[in-house]
Amino acid sequence: MTVDDTGSGTGADGRVDPYAADPGEDPLALRLEQLILGAERRYTPFQAARSAGVSMELASRFWRAMGFADIGQAKALTEADVLALRRLAGLVEAGLLSEAMAVQVARSTGQTTARLAEWQIDSFLEGLTEPPEPGMTRTEVTYPLVELLLPELEEFLVYVWRRQLAAATGRVVQAADDEEMVDRRLAVGFADLVGFTRLTRRMEEEELGELVEAFETTAADLVAARGGRLIKTLGDEVLYAADDAGVAAEIALRLIETMAGDETMPELRVGIAFGTVATRMGDVFGTTVNLASRLTSIAPRDAVLVDSAFAEELIRSGEAPASEADAAEAAAAAEKEGEEAPVYRFALQPMWQRPVRGLGVVEPWLLTRRAAAGGE
Repeated sequence: MTVDDTGSGTGADGRVDPYAADPGEDPLALRLEQLILGAERRYTPFQAARSAGVSMELASRFWRAMGFADIGQAKALTEADVLALRRLAGLVEAGLLSEAMAVQVARSTGQTTARLAEWQIDSFLEGLTEPPEPGMTRTEVTYPLVELLLPELEEFLVYVWRRQLAAATGRVVQAADDEEMVDRRLAVGFADLVGFTRLTRRMEEEELGELVEAFETTAADLVAARGGRLIKTLGDEVLYAADDAGVAAEIALRLIETMAGDETMPELRVGIAFGTVATRMGDVFGTTVNLASRLTSIAPRDAVLVDSAFAEELIRSGEAPASEADAAEAAAAAEKEGEEAPVYRFALQPMWQRPVRGLGVVEPWLLTRRAAAGGE
């Protein structure tokens, strides 16, 4: 049977085309899809791959990497899908990306935008499409609202992406050497809500969702404002990174202080480690990350534990004294020479060495803010 590319749903012999859209689909859903995608369904996956000039195998790899389910040979793809395949394949053919890297680009973009799209529908669009008048249905409100919002949100998404790309590129080109671009020395911190599992048993789902959203929003704002990077959120836990140990320390203490000032929030504990970190698709991996996680699990409530490498980095950079005795000695020497005494932002207190599962014996340090330094 010849596939009818007009989208009529029938073949040349007049029989129903099995590749056409499901006739039972909601007409509004189809209209919304067409509005958002900017084109009608026209191609089966095989036709899209052929039109883009790529193999069906590579097209399937790109499609799955972007996070989309297999659709068999349903006629569900548009001209935009063909163009996306053609662009990715073109980058490979031009030698700008390897095939494996092109798949990673598809996967990282798909994962990031999937979460964004889910949030916008669940939390944003759902609230805005509440019928404004009795008798109106949500479907009557959705289409014109999406029509108005779509171009604005699209432009904003591209703006934020360009800004983030510029910031990330700046960090890479400032790296000391090529090795540092891949395996970098970073401060990695985990912040974890205490007793979250117990809260899930006591709180209603909506109330729990609001608490998590408030925690993630507060953490994201603090991390960004202080110059760190939010790597990911895990409900009751956030993972962030910073190039500078002092920045990571300030973020950790600000998180503790901010959460402690909110009676609706549980207590918080933070663990930070400093060292070589492997980065991949916006995430961080390695022993340093594992150590930060372990330190978080053993940290006291409303306290920050750091590893010895992080403590050494704070001492080396002059952000913290090796001990209060050293601080007093430095102050006395400065006074004798008629100079200003060093000003330390943070204090470090060595804790008992202890074995940490999978990492051997570690020496954690308790990080606090020095009273003499005060807050910002």
